[in-house]
Amino acid sequence: MAKIKNTLSYYTEINDFLASIPWPGRTTDPDFYCLRLKPLDQDLQIYRPPFKRSFYFFALLFNSGKIEVNYGDQTIHDPDSYLVFHSPNLVYSFAHNNALEGYVIYFKPKCFSFFKPDFHQQFPLFNVLHTNLFRFGHDTFKQLAPHFETVFTSYERSAKAQHIEARIKLLGLLYYLEDFALEKKEDIPVATAQQILLRKFMQLIDNHYINKRTVQEYADLLSVTANYLSQSIKHVSGKNALAFIAERLAREARSLIQYTDFTVAEIAYQLNFSDPANFGKFFKKHVGLSPSEFRNQRR
Repeated sequence: MAKIKNTLSYYTEINDFLASIPWPGRTTDPDFYCLRLKPLDQDLQIYRPPFKRSFYFFALLFNSGKIEVNYGDQTIHDPDSYLVFHSPNLVYSFAHNNALEGYVIYFKPKCFSFFKPDFHQQFPLFNVLHTNLFRFGHDTFKQLAPHFETVFTSYERSAKAQHIEARIKLLGLLYYLEDFALEKKEDIPVATAQQILLRKFMQLIDNHYINKRTVQEYADLLSVTANYLSQSIKHVSGKNALAFIAERLAREARSLIQYTDFTVAEIAYQLNFSDPANFGKFFKKHVGLSPSEFRNQRR
């Protein structure tokens, strides 16, 4: 059977994603956009089925209506307010009406090319493994909103396409939000040298998990020995390196089974398994259900 294309939409340009929502605004800077989300005049119902983006997204949002947000295997309904951090290449989906308000920021990694530290090293809220989402009441929204206003005011008054001042103020906002998040969530990863290696490893997995399945292949990409990589990953995470590769593949399999209408056989070949039986064994081992059982349970 020929391999098929993944129907999960993948957006590499911010404006292409805005057009898909649909949203009337567009950015003149392809690397950076601050979107002040306000109710539109028309009664607008927005639904975006599962998709991926190649750029960063984070937002502070207040909801006075109906909303559903899906990220990874998580779903939330009708939060009053929430703060969300989303790294490139993670699965995301949402549905809302015209009642969502707040601040949305999109940017590409090269937006901060002048900033020497690795972005994931400096701001672990942008986790390469999963979306970080914090729910809270409207009082917390009002506490955080002035910090976003500082960035947005600078962005909106700038006549320069690159918005350098706004980018620098955005870095300040992210440092502030790291401190805020540490008060709300105790498991934010610490950017140690070992964690940096783990994140680089995870970034490579995210780019190559379809075709590269061995620790040796990733060790070669990282210019270390397989033994050193395995020991380092085990030390910092408590899991072996091969487990991370399998988990990423299993996560993609779960998304395809839950969010698409592909047959199990089609998904097996798309994920580069030799046949559906081997895929079924893999899925059962890592998820605890057969692919068909998982699909029936989630629908």
